[in-house]
Amino acid sequence: MAPRAQPLPIRRHRANIRVMTDQSIARTTHSLGALKVGVAIIAVIMTAFALWALRQVLTPFILAIFLLLMIGGLEATLKRNMPLADKAALPVAIIAVVTFFGLALWIIIDNITGIVRESGLYATRVDTLLQMGAQALGMQAAPTLAKLIHDTNPAKYVGSVAGEAGHLVEAFVFVLIYLGFMLASRKGFQAKVKHLFGGADSEAATIVTRIQRGVESYIWVQTIVGIIIAGASALLIWPTGLSHVLFWAFVIFLANYIPAIGAAIGVLLPPLFGLLELDAVWISIALLVGLEAVHFTVSHVVQPRMQGQSLNIDPIVVLLSLAFWGIIFGIGGAFLSTPLTVVVMAICAEFPASRGIAVLLSQDGKPFAP
Repeated sequence: MAPRAQPLPIRRHRANIRVMTDQSIARTTHSLGALKVGVAIIAVIMTAFALWALRQVLTPFILAIFLLLMIGGLEATLKRNMPLADKAALPVAIIAVVTFFGLALWIIIDNITGIVRESGLYATRVDTLLQMGAQALGMQAAPTLAKLIHDTNPAKYVGSVAGEAGHLVEAFVFVLIYLGFMLASRKGFQAKVKHLFGGADSEAATIVTRIQRGVESYIWVQTIVGIIIAGASALLIWPTGLSHVLFWAFVIFLANYIPAIGAAIGVLLPPLFGLLELDAVWISIALLVGLEAVHFTVSHVVQPRMQGQSLNIDPIVVLLSLAFWGIIFGIGGAFLSTPLTVVVMAICAEFPASRGIAVLLSQDGKPFAP
């Protein structure tokens, strides 16, 4: 006996129920997607606020990690290229890095002291430049440095400057303390990572290793590029007769760690002081052109060949990360903005919920742990 066909109104009613159910499921899915996006945005804002609130503690810690990675990269290089025992490479790397930064600190203090001693000569030269500028602009009365200082009243900033100097000294001490404990616990940390993620071959342990190698590679490339730019800059500065050549070379080297704009700003300082020390203005202008040419050539020809596509970060993201990490961690965040962004991108790429963030941060839309 053939089954009885259902009446047409019943079939239409069931079809309408199915359509309404599908629409309800679609609306629910859309609402859940919007909720996830909202939760992700709130989480990012809360995380950024927490990092900013803890910046006094985290900034020295991050800088200590920076030094630790520099020591690790130098240690690996010594093991590969020099006939040193494995146990001797680490002490040599530590001594080299600590000696370098100690020498750098001495250079900064000694040269800043010399610049302060010569401030009287600079004041006279500034008055001369102000008079030349006033004549070029057709001004009847040229301002003087003494009048400008009186109008700006720099004494009110002395307290703030002293406070910042105290914070820098305190941060430097904490960096050394953190670095000592990190070096002492480095082997233990590697064992913890191995057991925490279920063995050295686990995916999470591989991600940690890739992040470490990628950041070390970035720091090492920036160091070599900074040495090249600083050395070439010193060769250009020395014939001009400008004093404190070693100091300006170190400033340019240090500024190179700030991505995108660091070295470009660093090479501006020697020509600006050249206006105060050198009689001919054209020498400072020629020096500026030469230093910028060196920076442009090394940054756009040499550095890309050394760095390759290992970072895979969008150039716009590099600038935004410089501003973001600089606001949170200050000058330390500016120096480490790119490595921190690499770490964030690599971690986000491993989770489906945050993979979209990693795609936006990457240059080619295919994020991966470096």
